[in-house]
Formats: sequence, C-alpha cells, structure tokens
Amino acid sequence: MNFVDYLGNRWDNLLELGVEHALVTALAVAIATVIGVGLGLLTYDRPRLRQLVIATCSVFLTIPSLALFGLFISWLGLGTTPVVTALVMYSLLPIVANTIVGLRGVDPAVVESAQGMGMSRVQRLFRIELPLAWPVILTGMRVSTLLALGIVAIGAYILGPGLGNDIFAGLSRISSPNALNLVLGGTLGVIVLAILFDLLFVLLNRLTTSRGVR
Repeated sequence: MNFVDYLGNRWDNLLELGVEHALVTALAVAIATVIGVGLGLLTYDRPRLRQLVIATCSVFLTIPSLALFGLFISWLGLGTTPVVTALVMYSLLPIVANTIVGLRGVDPAVVESAQGMGMSRVQRLFRIELPLAWPVILTGMRVSTLLALGIVAIGAYILGPGLGNDIFAGLSRISSPNALNLVLGGTLGVIVLAILFDLLFVLLNRLTTSRGVR
C-alpha cells in the first residue's frame, strides 16, 4: 500500500492520535508556564536564587527522556501521568529563563516612573513589567511547546498517548509492509502539529501584545 492510500485508510486513527498528542502537549506546557513564570517572578531580582533555579531546570534537560520515563514507571506507573510529569520538567527551562530575561530587560526608567506615580510593587509588576516582558515569555512557551511535541512521541514507549504509538508500532515490525507507513504517518503528524502550534503562538502574540511592545 502506498503512503497516500495509507493516509486515506488511517485518517480517523491519525486524527485521534494527533488530538491526544496536542492535548498532552498543551496540558504540560500550561502547567510548566504557571510554574515557570512563578519561578521567574520569584527569582529575577535575586541573583543566587535565580542561578539555582536555572541550574536545576538545566539539569532536567540533560536527563535522557527514555531514562526519565523508566524512572517514573515505578512511581507513577504507565500512561499519561508520567509523560505529562516529564514534559513539565523538560519545558521549564525556556519558560523560566525567558521570564527572567524579559523581566530584567524592562527599562528601569519605566519602572521608576510607575513608582513615582504611586504604583505599588504588585501594581508595577502586573501592569508594567509583565506586559513588557510578555513577548519574551511567550517565546519561551513557544520553544517549550515545540520541544514537548517531540518528547510526547517518545512517551509511547511507556504507553503514553499520541502519535508516538504509530511510530513505535512501525519500528517494532520494520519488515512488515506497512511499517514504514506507520512511522512516516506518525512523524508527519508531529510535524503538522508543530506547524499548527507555531502558527497559534504567532496569532497569540498578535492578540495579546500591544503594538507599542511588538
């Protein structure tokens, strides 16, 4: 069976796996964003704590995904939970780092002006600093999302959801007629999702960032 016929016959299944893949990625990045932005807010003006947080998040990225998934099996079992947990860990560094860079990049004169107008520390943070840092934070989320999309596929190794199931199924029976189609279909699905998520972040940037900050 050629690849075009394969896509026609397996379209419903690929769409279901693609939706699962996208939802797991979105959930993990959403959790990582809450944690990462929070850590950035707590540490951007505290050098020692900032270095510790960045170093810890950097260590997460050095752990091979298969090894991390294997470690989680004994604690979290198989399926979606260990995959999401690992993805959150892998997604933290770009978000934390970009939050810190964005907040530290805000012009001190702007902050001083807001302080002179009588704004409290919290008001300055949420009305001045965070909006100005938002484009940089959004870039960190974008990088984390693209990183997570690839790692979700590996999560099929521990029975996680998503397009990785087709990829691993094809690799496990590489000599069968449809093995290559399974691998190509799953890989193409991940690429399509990456493009769609990237376009989503472009749109989100336009909708949530004021023209003066772009």
